[in-house]
Amino acid sequence: MNSSMIAAMRFGYGLPLPDSAPVDAEAMLTTLAGPDRIRDRFPVPGTARALALSEDLKQTSKSTRGMDEALRSAELRKVVDAVNVTARDSARAAVARALDSPDGLRERLVQFWSDHFTVTRKGVLQHAVLPSALVEDAIRPNLTAPFAQMLVAVTTNPAMLIYLDQANSIGPLSTVGLRRKRGLNENLAREVLELHTLGVDAPYNQQDVRQLAELMTGLSYTPEDGFVFLPERAEPGPEVILGKSYGTLRGAGMDPILQALGDLAVRPETAQHIARKLAVHFLADEPDPAAVAAITDAWTESGGDLSEVTAALVRHPAAWVPPGGKIRQPFDYVVAGLRALGVTGDEVMSMDHKKFRRWIFDPMAEMGQPWQTPRGPDGWPEEAEAWITPQALAARLRWSLGAPAALTAGVPDPRVLVETVLADAASPAMVTIVSRAETSNEAVGLILASPEFNRR
Repeated sequence: MNSSMIAAMRFGYGLPLPDSAPVDAEAMLTTLAGPDRIRDRFPVPGTARALALSEDLKQTSKSTRGMDEALRSAELRKVVDAVNVTARDSARAAVARALDSPDGLRERLVQFWSDHFTVTRKGVLQHAVLPSALVEDAIRPNLTAPFAQMLVAVTTNPAMLIYLDQANSIGPLSTVGLRRKRGLNENLAREVLELHTLGVDAPYNQQDVRQLAELMTGLSYTPEDGFVFLPERAEPGPEVILGKSYGTLRGAGMDPILQALGDLAVRPETAQHIARKLAVHFLADEPDPAAVAAITDAWTESGGDLSEVTAALVRHPAAWVPPGGKIRQPFDYVVAGLRALGVTGDEVMSMDHKKFRRWIFDPMAEMGQPWQTPRGPDGWPEEAEAWITPQALAARLRWSLGAPAALTAGVPDPRVLVETVLADAASPAMVTIVSRAETSNEAVGLILASPEFNRR
């Protein structure tokens, strides 16, 4: 199997590759280190816009109380529509970027890190745009930065502060805590240790969680400024985390928090935990231990430099054996299917909303992956068994049989398509099945439903 096929399947969104897409490790890394051109082509609003929309909805709801019900409804509808359209366009842009970008590795890394730092909206429309804004401001710009930089950016982003209730966490002995008798919330501290850095099996305890929670009191946000540090809410230190003391009795603002996050970013447990996650996501549910070790070593030797960590992943020989060890998650599967059918990012952005929901948004949910709403902060599962269920397989089959006619002006020639999108991965049996299909639409559907297409 040639390198272009492996690059497309393992580090991108399938064949055919966009023009100028790199097809070997060094070219992929060079492209990743270059400018993020697709970001400007399909823009996504950042945190400032997300907070402004959230505040606008909140204030409109307040200011229209007591107004004639019809007038109030009309005023609220304007703001609700603005939030909904922005959230929908952000989802469209994620699909369009994955479809059209020649830099498939960048897009796949965005998805990996977005899942690693899972946030969802808190069940209210007011926060609908925040998860995409976190990805845009905290994750996407830091794909090749030191991990500590990404960790700080995510931890202090309003989307994360809201999702894990950190904005409501107040030091019990802080000025505000003593006055209001309000207390600590440990959610963010626990997830930073358990999910974002050390891993669930690392040698930390409940006291470390509580001490980190106390250290991080004061992290908050305002609609006008985004992230802010509020010293009057901060628990006086020092706090001892994993045997190291941070802060002082008088407090020291953000510095001790940044120091603690920086230390967590380079811990050996963090290197081991995330190295394995990367290998599992990109290579196999049970990855080559040598590949995990190489990624771990790159993390340790570089101090968590994500450009070096990604290079260790992409350069390892295990990354260039024939793919097929992973099941495409629904987002990956639908994007790969759209690409196979020749749908472009511009077409996704201009698609009628009902059509977008019918053939892109809703099918992902039916396959088990509703957009930006995993069940918990640990994100989406990786193991094949989580995605290959009777209901999910039925949804994939329905999509594969219906999408070709719905999304293309003319159904592709299946004899050409099987070579274009599967290349060396197409088994003789697959080619035979396609050749015996009664109609072109059925043949194309069988290609998209095939085990070869569902794996990467």
